[in-house]
Amino acid sequence: MSESLEFLRTLINDPFGFLDIPIRQILTDIVNWIVANFRDFSRTYISPPVRGVMNGVQGALTAIPPGIFLVGVFLLGWWAASWRIAVFAIVSFALIGFMGVWDQMIITLSLVMTAVFFCVVVGLPLGILSSRSDRFYAILRPILDIMQTTPPFVYLVPAVMLFSIGNVPGLIATIVFAMPPVIRLTNLGLRQVNSEFIEAAVAFGSSKGQILWKVQFPLALPTIMAGLNQTIMLSLSMVVIAAIIGAGGLGLEVYAGLERLNIGQAFVGGIAIVLLAMVLDRVTQGLGEKAPGVRHKID
Repeated sequence: MSESLEFLRTLINDPFGFLDIPIRQILTDIVNWIVANFRDFSRTYISPPVRGVMNGVQGALTAIPPGIFLVGVFLLGWWAASWRIAVFAIVSFALIGFMGVWDQMIITLSLVMTAVFFCVVVGLPLGILSSRSDRFYAILRPILDIMQTTPPFVYLVPAVMLFSIGNVPGLIATIVFAMPPVIRLTNLGLRQVNSEFIEAAVAFGSSKGQILWKVQFPLALPTIMAGLNQTIMLSLSMVVIAAIIGAGGLGLEVYAGLERLNIGQAFVGGIAIVLLAMVLDRVTQGLGEKAPGVRHKID
């Protein structure tokens, strides 16, 4: 009787003492195995295209004189949203230049654009496949949950182990962290297209490809653009964090300011990041509101 009471007391006070799962060691062994077997593959076949796109985007943005860049931002904001957004965009970028972090902003913008490019290239087909197959999405969904809810700093360790330090591991971590919204909302947008439009397209003899790109995709575009907007915001936040492992840009300004306890430097980097995020958010929202699916809903 006393042994039963002691067992019950132990079970109540320390129910976790009966089993010790060495999850830390298991995860460490898994990461070490991945690094040992895929480091050469990652640096040979993944790193060059990512670095190539990043260098191309950064070179193109750097080659544009700041004055012409500001005019282009104004025209893009006006075309995508409204003249108010255009004025806000040009004022925001001008403030970034006046604060002395224009070059860092160009690096950050190139990193975000590169990450979003790969998120769209990989995520859009996965979203389309998810909308076509419930079984495929059921398998993919927990993976997306893990990608989206894992703390961003956790991605930095395996990225550095696979790709060393610099912009490339930061981009890889950013791509993994920011991709889920594109996949999820592409899947959601395509599934929400009214079946009557699809039936009408089938009745007119459209192929599956024509139905996808000429019917479903335009009508789902507002939802897909919302996913793209979230991906851009997540990419920007992750690119800032990636400064810890050598990614440059505005994140490095913030990180260096914190490391040196230079409040002014950290705040300048933070303000520039906020302005850049607001401009990107307003422009992509404006593009989403101009999508054919929105006009159809209004009509």
